[in-house]
Amino acid sequence: MEKNEEKQEKVIIAGVHRGLKDHLSDTTEQSMAELYELVKTAGGAVVGEMVQNKPDIESATYMGEGKLEELKTAVETLDADAVVFDDELSPVQMRNITDLLGVKVLDRSMLILDIFAMRALSREGKLQVELAQLKYRLPRLRGFGAEMSRTGAGIGTRGPGETRLESDRRHIRRRIGALEEEIAEVSKHRELIRERRKKDGVITAALVGYTNAGKSTLLNTLTDAQVFAEDKLFATLDPTSRAIVLDDNRQILLVDTVGFIRKLPHHLIEAFKSTLEEAVVADVLLHVIDASSEDTDDQIAVAEQVLSDIGASNKPIIEVFNKCDKTGEESLKGGKNRVYISAKYKKNIDKLLSAIADAAPGRKIKVKALIPYSAGALMSELHETQKVISEEYSENGTEAELMVDAKMYDKIKEYIIHNVG
Repeated sequence: MEKNEEKQEKVIIAGVHRGLKDHLSDTTEQSMAELYELVKTAGGAVVGEMVQNKPDIESATYMGEGKLEELKTAVETLDADAVVFDDELSPVQMRNITDLLGVKVLDRSMLILDIFAMRALSREGKLQVELAQLKYRLPRLRGFGAEMSRTGAGIGTRGPGETRLESDRRHIRRRIGALEEEIAEVSKHRELIRERRKKDGVITAALVGYTNAGKSTLLNTLTDAQVFAEDKLFATLDPTSRAIVLDDNRQILLVDTVGFIRKLPHHLIEAFKSTLEEAVVADVLLHVIDASSEDTDDQIAVAEQVLSDIGASNKPIIEVFNKCDKTGEESLKGGKNRVYISAKYKKNIDKLLSAIADAAPGRKIKVKALIPYSAGALMSELHETQKVISEEYSENGTEAELMVDAKMYDKIKEYIIHNVG
């Protein structure tokens, strides 16, 4: 029996290096390496790379015509199926480049959306990705051209499907309207869940950071959540939440979020808004950083910029330097708001939990109290809502060592013998 395997598409990646002061917005060695990983994540094989040094991007063709001719020769020589550009292409640029090259043309934004379509599992995630794809592709319909429909599958074709994209614009606009209504309903439901959490006093900590920094691995380590974790970009798209219990009996809800990435247009943030909103409403942010990356500083800058853009930068933030097993940094002491760990090998997780306990609201106080037998209901409440470390029965009541929050401290103030530690 012959095994039918889907042909891996051969892709050339291309960009224009402009020498911008803001190198995070430019095409650089790092952004091209990231584009390579994005293509790999989408299931393609990079067979060539072309970067043009040019102070400005051509409004009609992105690259200069001479460079595009070189690119066309490379496509033919390498028998490439597609070309992916490091910047977002305008409808005119996409149309002109596609006409010249005669193969599938994608840009960074479209590639990321394609990966989102592949990774989204929840109903809301799928709806948001489809909406983002339709909004993005609508003005570019002609740019996708016959070449896209001839290919019929592969990178850039996941999600709503080409038959829908080739139908008339009115139909697409109707679909966009229906999706927006459906997402609004799902978002209402999510908001109700958040309000219930707040009402019940649930403390939340959101894991944020650059894609592939190890957020999902950390969530699995802390909670045994069994979330899909892989050494690829955007391995997780949908928000996942799991509870952990701290030493003082406080329950913390950990929420995993989608990873950030450089050169991410604002309109793409809408495609994972549901998970980013978790960062906005969280009590604490765990900024997971890949300590082994050569671009750590840039990745931190990108994450901080996105957090600022969504209004979450004023939260208590713990910097969690992960993958320290690769650098030997797990031996570093760190501090109140900085921890060096290895989520994979479970190193320094105790230090991280201690940092979360310090940063999260409602920290409990250790006390010794004598609860009279006449206040038996109070002792039951202490067992249910606080942490009872030890208890001894004496003639005057129950002598107990407790971890209590501020509210309970006031409630049992008259019975406290002394604070411990």
